[in-house]
Amino acid sequence: MGAVRLAVFSAASTLAFGALAWAHGPAAVVEEVSGKSAGVEFMDYVTPGKVIRLGRQDTIVLGYLKSCWRETIVGGTVTVGTEQSDVQGGKVERTQVKCDGGRMQLSAGQAVQSAGYVSRSVDLSGRDASALERQKREGTVEPQITLYGRVPTIELGAGGTLVVERIDVPGEKFEIAVSSRQLARGVFFDLAKAHRLLAAGGIYRATFGTKQVVFKIAPDAPASAPVIARLLRL
Repeated sequence: MGAVRLAVFSAASTLAFGALAWAHGPAAVVEEVSGKSAGVEFMDYVTPGKVIRLGRQDTIVLGYLKSCWRETIVGGTVTVGTEQSDVQGGKVERTQVKCDGGRMQLSAGQAVQSAGYVSRSVDLSGRDASALERQKREGTVEPQITLYGRVPTIELGAGGTLVVERIDVPGEKFEIAVSSRQLARGVFFDLAKAHRLLAAGGIYRATFGTKQVVFKIAPDAPASAPVIARLLRL
């Protein structure tokens, strides 16, 4: 009986921790990884408390969504935190990257644990669409996030038609037919695949199915930047 109670308690604790981790959303994204011992892959999200064990020569690069720390870690045991990692037995180098910190993270109500996929966009099927169209006509559209790279990596989650339109200056608009084979980890589309370079300082709207997000490219944004500097979560 005691063993059964222990097993139930252990399972409940595991579920509670998982729910807590996802309630706060992912803490970081895997920007690079080498070696086979890490147990994570390129463009995986990792949540606080995740433990990654690296071989002596294995390397992982984590980009933290809130703090904008970019960590290059070689070897050791890595415990993911909320703003940076705890690294035991390995080497870590941290670089502060320009990114729109808290806006890339998710609120508890936006996290979807079962699929590991979340949406922070507006729904185009109802009043949100009308409000945004009115704001566009009035010239009062406010970007939801600022990117610090001119070639966004966009979280789509499936293949389909991506529409990107510049809304502060008329005339720039393009559509991209995105296939599932073009998505990293089946989720992320890099505009570099379409050879698209957005304008520094421009305000854009990305639309995918019934979802859209308005974003700004920072005036000093370079053409090439780390993933966390240019990650757009639809």
